[in-house]
Amino acid sequence: MTTLGENRRVPQVQIRVLRDDYCEFVLSDTDPSVANALRRIMLVEVPTIAIDLVEIEENTTVLNDEFIAHRLGLIPLVSNAVYNMKGVFEDAGEEDFMDVEMSLNVKCTSEDTMDVTSNDLTLDVKHPEVHPVGYKQGDFDALKRPILLVKMRKNQELRLRAVARKGIGKDHAKWIPVATVSFQYMPEISINRALMDTLTEQEKEDWVDATPSKGVFRYNNITKQVEVDNAELYQYDGEALAKSEELGKPGLVTIKERQDIFIFRVESTGVLKAEDVVLTALEVLMRKLRNLQEALPQQDVGAT
Repeated sequence: MTTLGENRRVPQVQIRVLRDDYCEFVLSDTDPSVANALRRIMLVEVPTIAIDLVEIEENTTVLNDEFIAHRLGLIPLVSNAVYNMKGVFEDAGEEDFMDVEMSLNVKCTSEDTMDVTSNDLTLDVKHPEVHPVGYKQGDFDALKRPILLVKMRKNQELRLRAVARKGIGKDHAKWIPVATVSFQYMPEISINRALMDTLTEQEKEDWVDATPSKGVFRYNNITKQVEVDNAELYQYDGEALAKSEELGKPGLVTIKERQDIFIFRVESTGVLKAEDVVLTALEVLMRKLRNLQEALPQQDVGAT
């Protein structure tokens, strides 16, 4: 009897680049379903904080109330406190909190156009750690580029109260913690040496130059051979295969997508560190797998 779990591979993670706003790693010894599940969870199931309710008290700007509320909701808020925060439908403990209140009260009194930005928000004194990315109250630094909400002329005024709450990207895009998250299959490239040796030196160089994904192949002037320099740079453009057909040498190179190694690239919006986005997504994925395992009948699965 072979039971489920025997000979099971353990997924491996190799971190290549790790910064606050960017993470690149290689996920291996798993399959595309797991890789895609992890990608989708990072997109829409990692909780963050965003403005969810807006109460407009005074608005004489050129933008209507709904437009301003929408722009406020899309301001990325630093969400390190989200782990001690509860959503609307979650049970809160003594140390948990649900709402973070902010306010905005500005009026243009000069003849010059006034820029109202995310730096003009007044934070919740109870939770000052929840603030717009790059926040510095009352400051406009062109290099830091705070988020522009609206432009006002003389005597125009904007006064409002906003409430930020915990949420996930499934509910609204404003809670998505990443600018982009993607993965690519690791290319597996093999050159048919016998066919390649039938080409002239010029044809070999032309074949290398025909590949837009520069750096994948290179022509070695010493050995007079075409070599795979960096397979990861290949973008599955098909030009190398097309050039082989043009030269009358189909099968000159074989390119496959490995189904067990994936290169992930995660770019954070700044609300969470890229590392935290990945780790939280892994926790969510593990929780889903545990729930599935508990829901399945407790019996051996296999064949004699």
